[in-house]
Amino acid sequence: MNNNFAANINFPNYWNWNGFKICWSVIGEDNEIPIIFLHGFGANRKHWRNNLEYFAKRNCASYSLDLIGFGDSDQPGIRQIGRLNNEIWCNQVRDFISQVIRPKNSGKVILIGNSLGSLVALTCAVSLEDQIATVIASPLPDQIQEKKSITKKSLFKKFKDRFIKIFFIFFPLEIILFFIIKLGVIKLGLNSAYFKKDNIDSELIDLVTKPVLRRTSARSLRAMCIGMSSRDENFQASYLLRKLSASKKVPFLLIWGEKDNFIPLFVGKKIANFHRWVKLKIVSNSGHCIHDEDPSVFNRISYEWIRDLKTF
Repeated sequence: MNNNFAANINFPNYWNWNGFKICWSVIGEDNEIPIIFLHGFGANRKHWRNNLEYFAKRNCASYSLDLIGFGDSDQPGIRQIGRLNNEIWCNQVRDFISQVIRPKNSGKVILIGNSLGSLVALTCAVSLEDQIATVIASPLPDQIQEKKSITKKSLFKKFKDRFIKIFFIFFPLEIILFFIIKLGVIKLGLNSAYFKKDNIDSELIDLVTKPVLRRTSARSLRAMCIGMSSRDENFQASYLLRKLSASKKVPFLLIWGEKDNFIPLFVGKKIANFHRWVKLKIVSNSGHCIHDEDPSVFNRISYEWIRDLKTF
């Protein structure tokens, strides 16, 4: 990584979003093609440390964004924001496009996500389909169902949502996070996520650990647990894929690690089988974070997809 780029990704820009401080970085801001890189759960904008420069050298304005609750962005709790889920993060990305990117660039935006970031990108593709050039998801989490699931009775859903909220309000997440840090659980988690263990360096451990050490991390995690557990059906991946499938306006590429222990490859194959317009690329001997485990492979596959798009 060259020193100028390291300075760019480590230099925080801050944006006020609905009263919350949001952190983002950019390289090649004056380039023609805007890309937003969306990190996974527990990660942040710096997880794209091995990707942004590659795309910036190919005429892409490469933005990496700390989703609210992660990284150096604010970590609100249920009193401040109510809940955190892909609907809220989609709203954050929507406003980031309109308030930060649009003053400089009117082009369609590419969204590249890892895991949770992929779900956010999919949500944005449905909500903002006329503004999104393509989505590259690596991988895509959430349960996948071929047929529309049976809608739960509203009374049962209200009861379930209330139970989830009460459970997580009293669940001792502060103690859980304390032991996660003290017992080295973060490194164990990274060892499960990464097939190539040599890529788990001190920089990676540091970028994942630091946000957890903030005093507001537990309250924000509580808002995420409540928000993600009580989402409406129309913010779940199965529904979103069906919705996007109806228009096929946003080309969709899945990049999946053959050795992904968190979201096994059969999920990606299931998506590609249900939705034939989705393109699936499998990377052998790679795990859950291909963009950081095999950045040269991930960058090449992604750029070739972008280069061949008819959207621009």
